[in-house]
Amino acid sequence: MSTRKITLFYALLIAVASLAVGMVLASRLDLAPPSGAQTVSRPPANSAPVTGTIDATTFRNIAKAATPMVVNIQTESKRRAQDMTDFLGNDLFQRFFGPEGRPNQRPREETLTSVGSGFIIDAKEGLILTNNHVVEGATKIVATFDPQDQEQFEAKVVGRDPLTDSALIKFVEKPSRPLSEAKFGDSSQMQPGDWVMAIGNPFEFAHTVTVGVISAVGRPFAVAEQRYQNVLQTDAAINPGNSGGPLLNLRGEVIGINTAIISNARTPTNIGIGFAIPINVVRDLLPQLRAGKVVRGRIGVTVQPVPPDSVKDFGLSGRQGAMVMSVASGGPADKAGVKPGDVVVEFNGQPVSNNDELVRLVTGTKPGATVPMKVMRDKQEKTLTITVEELNLEAESGRSGRGEGGEDNTAETGFGLTLDNLTPDMARRLRVPSGTTGALVTDVDPGNASTRGLLSPGDVILEVNRTPVTSAAEAARALQKIPSGGRAYLLVWRQGQQVFVTVRKE
Repeated sequence: MSTRKITLFYALLIAVASLAVGMVLASRLDLAPPSGAQTVSRPPANSAPVTGTIDATTFRNIAKAATPMVVNIQTESKRRAQDMTDFLGNDLFQRFFGPEGRPNQRPREETLTSVGSGFIIDAKEGLILTNNHVVEGATKIVATFDPQDQEQFEAKVVGRDPLTDSALIKFVEKPSRPLSEAKFGDSSQMQPGDWVMAIGNPFEFAHTVTVGVISAVGRPFAVAEQRYQNVLQTDAAINPGNSGGPLLNLRGEVIGINTAIISNARTPTNIGIGFAIPINVVRDLLPQLRAGKVVRGRIGVTVQPVPPDSVKDFGLSGRQGAMVMSVASGGPADKAGVKPGDVVVEFNGQPVSNNDELVRLVTGTKPGATVPMKVMRDKQEKTLTITVEELNLEAESGRSGRGEGGEDNTAETGFGLTLDNLTPDMARRLRVPSGTTGALVTDVDPGNASTRGLLSPGDVILEVNRTPVTSAAEAARALQKIPSGGRAYLLVWRQGQQVFVTVRKE
């Protein structure tokens, strides 16, 4: 298992949940050329309610029926030896000189091996569903059924999708043995307390069966910067090597793909909190995975739920819509006239109940399509026309980070903020447009719950309650006027763009 991948994943989720979160299996593998075979349709899913009683042989029967379609996956990837040295914390001097001070002529490559799981979804074509992180960057992929017979079958990547951590791989030469196919259940039916079974290859113990229940549904799970996938949480034991294996209901149908665990930072093992990608999400993507590329729409906004106590302030009849926090400069939303603080209530004729619904509608829209979008602005509904563009996840994740703060000014705000005037030098460093005035946030009190996680040093407050502020003192006075329990609506400059932030005074 790749230690580097685990560490990167821990860092991403620490920012979200302040917990050490380990990927079940970590490896980085390359994308192989897509196959030119026929397009696979969505496998049928059984949406009938799961009923019946549990007896002494229930789980035995599920394991016996489902185990033959589960495969154990072994991968190899290449990494320069110096990359591993840096991660382990050795002296960076050795990147250029050996342990005795001699120049290193060329960095050595090391072969890293990882293990994971998968399950067959098309016996005729030899197609296997697994996690993206199991096969990302692989130079070699081998699948086995029974490790005791030591028969290995080479496989290649057909398509993969980082945002659902899913990948479709295929046997290079289909085994002569009969292949069993997975049956699909309906992940939307799963509720806390429902029995589930996981089958996989933890720590290379092939075809390990564990049983538990669904602990929660709809858990937001960080898959990329500012992007999340709702997942199933389970207490069925999942460990490194289970990644890509199936999570089954009581009928032995796949309702999830085991993906990650909360774990001890030093020893990534099961502590009873595991996550699985809902199978409905991946099933809908199978035609695109089979074609070798998943295409999604993008409009260039970040959104969050409408605060419960802000419904009337936005002119809404109820808590619906998605509140726009920021608008990417030059993106589709920017060109359409969307502004931070708008609340999107309808997209392409479909009502937007919350921010997740807007994301689903946008990503499901074909890039290049021009659609109407209704927003609430200053308690008035406006209809904008927006042309959806294609999501480029690599470009989106490569944007620059936040600038640094300046000298402190201890003007009391009541929100745990330390503000300073925005100097021309600091404005240049933070890439604030010429002529812009505002209040620079230089410190945030970590003990103040109202702004913790919402504002950070380096943010520039441009407006308070939709009124521009020109200095730290002006911003402080505006914030001081807000009564305890009241909410401030801030327009903030952050990372090269305007962001709309709502904060409540304690």
